[in-house]
Amino acid sequence: MKTAYPYINGKWIQEERESTDIFNPYSKEVIGKQYAATTSDVEEALNGVYEARKRVKSMPAYERARILQRAAFLLEERKHEFAQLISKELGKALKNTKDEVARSVETLELSAEEAKRLHGETIPGDASERGVRTLAHTYRVPAGVIAAITPFNAPLNLVCHKVGPAFAAGNTVILKPAPQTTLIATAFLELLLEAGYPEHGISMVLGGVETGRQIVADERVNVISFTGGVVAARDITKQAGMKKVLLELGGNSSTIVHEDADIADAAKQCAKTGFSNSGQSCISVQRIYVHASIVDAFTTQLKKEVEQLKAGNPLSESTDVGTLVDEEAAARIKDWIDSAVSAGGELVTGGIQEGVCVKPTVLRNPPKTENVVCQEVFGPIVSVLSYQSIDEAIAETNRSDFGLQAGVFTNQFDLIYKVAEEVEVGGVVMNGTSNFRLDHWPYGGIKNSGIGREGPRFAIEEMTETKMIVLKLPK
Repeated sequence: MKTAYPYINGKWIQEERESTDIFNPYSKEVIGKQYAATTSDVEEALNGVYEARKRVKSMPAYERARILQRAAFLLEERKHEFAQLISKELGKALKNTKDEVARSVETLELSAEEAKRLHGETIPGDASERGVRTLAHTYRVPAGVIAAITPFNAPLNLVCHKVGPAFAAGNTVILKPAPQTTLIATAFLELLLEAGYPEHGISMVLGGVETGRQIVADERVNVISFTGGVVAARDITKQAGMKKVLLELGGNSSTIVHEDADIADAAKQCAKTGFSNSGQSCISVQRIYVHASIVDAFTTQLKKEVEQLKAGNPLSESTDVGTLVDEEAAARIKDWIDSAVSAGGELVTGGIQEGVCVKPTVLRNPPKTENVVCQEVFGPIVSVLSYQSIDEAIAETNRSDFGLQAGVFTNQFDLIYKVAEEVEVGGVVMNGTSNFRLDHWPYGGIKNSGIGREGPRFAIEEMTETKMIVLKLPK
């Protein structure tokens, strides 16, 4: 049985205090326990990473890169162990956790590469009449202290997406992982330290909202990198004061299937990416807008694909869909399904809750005002909605408070560009669903889906400042 402790100023805080049991959501077995940080722990952690910032900044880039490369190597060696731990702690199917670990290795490798690319530029001054015989040199410097606040749904890779770029850029980090997934955060931090990560360059505090607020409001923090929900994000922006805030929030992503699409391929992709991680993904397929001329054929094919998915024990190699994070989440999903059906939506398949599991569910034409359409589901539900014209599909996609990613299936090049130009999202996937992300690409949204971009190169831009040196040449 593993234990999650706070890690502060180079030591694990293992003194006696009240602990909380950690349960496997599927088996209900106690798999560990965690110790929350106290207010004084958080203060000590903040002071520690603040005091260490100059030491980390002074580390040469090659050294930071080697540490991240070593961490990637160790994670690759232990990929099965980490995949098993994520499945046990979160209830995420082993197929998905293996993929998450592989992506995490890649994210660390990318961060290591970017540590060597903190380039600036030389800007001649004579573009201005006043600037003759002058030059400006720019370069990137660390912002200082990065607060990394991570969610439960990708508990390893999203930590890597914050800690990796932050350290690559020469920053120190105070990490607050989601309370639901502290064991995986602990295991990863142990690995980082083994790889040579500076002991005082990172602290980890465990806790809930109040712990997060204490970090966010502190003036020693320079950048807040948060992944989570809109309510928490609004609270963060109120508490943060004069500091940079990076927010990777939710979505209720749309995928458009036009009349000329390959129906079988579109249905297969929607089934796979709508229910991976039990739909607990910011860019999970949620709203599928299908042209009226093919909606019957598509729905039939989608039902066939979804009913082939195996739901159950997350630790089984054959399971496609594991559990929700807890029974409260599962009950909410079931309520949303029942409400949509009561309001006139057709239940095509699924709709059954069994404890912490909800069977993969397809709804057809639920009213636009239902939560399954206009809110973020974050669960195993997709809704098929028909449209007559591409303008209607675009308008419905945009009729959302979110704007993270979208997908479109069509073979018409002009239509592809029309959708790409007009949909109000941070990324558009052509002949794919909304749920496709590579870790070196810029990832993020607009509207209530966030501020800023992730992906090591782009996160580093957010976690550094541009410094300029001006050279006035003799006349």
